[in-house]
Amino acid sequence: MHQVKIYTTVLSMIFGLSFGLAQDTIQQTRLRQDQLEQGQDYVIDTIIDGQAYFKKTVKPIDLVELPKVLQDHEFAADIDKKWMEELYSNTLYDTIYRDVSGLKYHAVDYPELTTDTLKARLQRLNARTPFNVEYNPGLESVIKSFLKNRHNSFERLMGLSNYYFPMFERELDNYDIPLEMKYLAIVESALKPRARSRVGATGLWQFMFATGKEYGLDVSSYVDERSDPIKATIAASQYLSKLYKLFGDWDLALAAYNSGPGNVSKAIRRSGGYQNYWNIRPNLPRETAGYVPAFLATMYIFEYAKEHGFVQHRPEFHLIETDTIHVKQMITLDQVSEYTGVEVETLQFLNPAYKLDVIPFIEGKNYTLRLPRSIMGAFVNNEDQLYAQAKAELDKREKPLPQFQDSETKTRYRVQQGDYLGKIARKFGVRVSQIKQWNGLRSNNLKIGQRLTIYPRNGVPVSRSKGSASSRKSTKPVNGKRYTVQQGDSLWSISQKFTGVSVQNIRDWNDISGTRLKPGMKLIVSRG
Repeated sequence: MHQVKIYTTVLSMIFGLSFGLAQDTIQQTRLRQDQLEQGQDYVIDTIIDGQAYFKKTVKPIDLVELPKVLQDHEFAADIDKKWMEELYSNTLYDTIYRDVSGLKYHAVDYPELTTDTLKARLQRLNARTPFNVEYNPGLESVIKSFLKNRHNSFERLMGLSNYYFPMFERELDNYDIPLEMKYLAIVESALKPRARSRVGATGLWQFMFATGKEYGLDVSSYVDERSDPIKATIAASQYLSKLYKLFGDWDLALAAYNSGPGNVSKAIRRSGGYQNYWNIRPNLPRETAGYVPAFLATMYIFEYAKEHGFVQHRPEFHLIETDTIHVKQMITLDQVSEYTGVEVETLQFLNPAYKLDVIPFIEGKNYTLRLPRSIMGAFVNNEDQLYAQAKAELDKREKPLPQFQDSETKTRYRVQQGDYLGKIARKFGVRVSQIKQWNGLRSNNLKIGQRLTIYPRNGVPVSRSKGSASSRKSTKPVNGKRYTVQQGDSLWSISQKFTGVSVQNIRDWNDISGTRLKPGMKLIVSRG
């Protein structure tokens, strides 16, 4: 009996096996520990949910030889030990697009890139990066498939990379991580800061909720810092740095970023102890098996974009053309747009971490507003007035809906081709946040044909639509004072030159739906 107890303990420690079978499925011939009879010899028949079940045997097992038979792999066991010490139970699972998990490795007809040319380029790339970029037919298949089927997508990504890559490289360098790791964000999220997987992984680097919290990313009703490009990159750099210290290899660190260190250490065991990604790849989860090839193929295409004729679309902003300021009180992106003349869509692009387009002010937190540099000076110079006006407006919104919920003013609007929330908000003279609140929208995504409930300002749309032309004609000044637009003017700066005139007034009086002005334009700036 004593020997059996030792045997059970050793197996439980080494394997921790659990087959997930129901207790009532156990055959009656199997006995639990408390059912064994004195004077009989037993051998373990199976282990279910950590409970050993025995059957009688003619000859007891020689337990002295057990450690030799079941000796663990030293390197892989050390990884598991270190990982448990870190107490990280949440990893970044299931964060890659479906096509990565479904990669096909058959030959792709792409005569523009010969195998010999690819081998030579990969060899040069391999020499200047710590990743293992050696040629193999599987990698060739992925590269040619991307080149053949994703040309337009990669051109768009190259345009976006001009904005995101500088901030990635700065943080990666701070943590001594290879700068090529910036391509991981493309594989993870296609450079969409609000990207969300089916299991809830969010942001450019696809953090799960618990993992994001663990690395200092604040997630609340107003803010999701997993979508903040800089803060999320810092967290990803910290995570990748820990993984590299664990494995001592960047390819394995990449694999662990996707499927967790436990799956990588198991693949090492199953491969017979290999520590090279390509050798353990057959033993990794299917998604992770395609993860590193997708990363390497992306790296190749970006590094040899010129040779393949890619045209980079210029983003609206480069990072150096923007700057940040700490907010001093709650303010909405709608208000910032109205005061500065910057499109709401631009502010949303620059500030993706604010879920409801509201920047809260919370004691002990430092929330920032990113703006184009061209407007930052004017914002700082007038921020006291801006905050006072924003506060007065927010105070009036304590009960915002009753003043609009009149059956005579409520409008049902059908989303048209080319519509987006900012455009619809300007059409009816309301805010994006109001449309989202009235319709219970949690994102900015709209579908053609979708119907929205709108409570227009003054009961009528701001821009021309059926039945509203006469209303607009009556509110537009006829003999109002006019102003000639100068170089550097914005709707906000012009509104400040005239008492009691708002940005929306100028838009309404001059049929302006956007914010772009040209020097020499004549604008009506008063009612006369």
